[in-house]
Parts: sequence; C-alpha cells; structure tokens
Amino acid sequence: MLKVSLWKGIIRFGKRGKLNPRFLGPFKVLARVGLQAYRLELPTEMAGIHNTFHVCYLRKCMAEEESMIPLSEVLVDKDNRCIEEPEAILESKIKRLRHREVVMVKVKRKHHQGSNVTWEAEEDLKRRYPHLFV
Repeated sequence: MLKVSLWKGIIRFGKRGKLNPRFLGPFKVLARVGLQAYRLELPTEMAGIHNTFHVCYLRKCMAEEESMIPLSEVLVDKDNRCIEEPEAILESKIKRLRHREVVMVKVKRKHHQGSNVTWEAEEDLKRRYPHLFV
C-alpha cells in the first residue's frame, strides 16, 4: 500500500480531514532499490509519478482482495479530487438549529470503506444529485 499524502500537488481526495484515504493500492513490488527503497508497478493512470519509494511511504497490505477498490473505479474530477457518488437515500430527519430547521438525509455512498452512510443536508444533495429525489 502506498501513502497518499506525498501527492499533495498531483492527486487530492477531497477536504474531509481525518476521513481522507491514507493509502492506495495494493501495488506489486518489482525490485528492492538499495537498503530502504522499493520500485513498484504503478498503473498507467499514475504515469506522472516516479515508481521508486522509501519504505516510510509503504505499508504491507493485510486486507482481503474483495474489500479493495480497483483504481480504475475511482472517479477523479478536473481538480484531481476523488468523487464518491451517492447510491441511495435511506432516511431523513429534521435538525433544529437556533432560528431555523434543516432537513438532513442519510446517504449511502458507493465504494466507501467502513461505515458507508453519512448524514448530509437535503438541499445540497438536491442541487448536486437531483436524480436521487425522483
């Protein structure tokens, strides 16, 4: 697995802070370079990135194959940010603030690892994904 944070100017995965993906992969190790570096087999989508990495940017992959998302299924917009498409709306509730009420909906996302449901404002989702509210 390859640490994502070294691609600050190349690939960004949204602005979610601690919920950002930390590692991509797994990638096949082609060769050991020196004592503390490895050369990886990167896909053609990552052609602009050098394929040799220090060991501090690598982690051994311990996950099962079926839980991994292939890099070909990751959608990236023109600003090189990862796009997670919503799959379905599960339920809704009204959140009361001091001077107004906001309708919140529980959204199930595609390809999201871990807990794949989040609460989001209904008006934002209607603006970005109107096909979910038909």
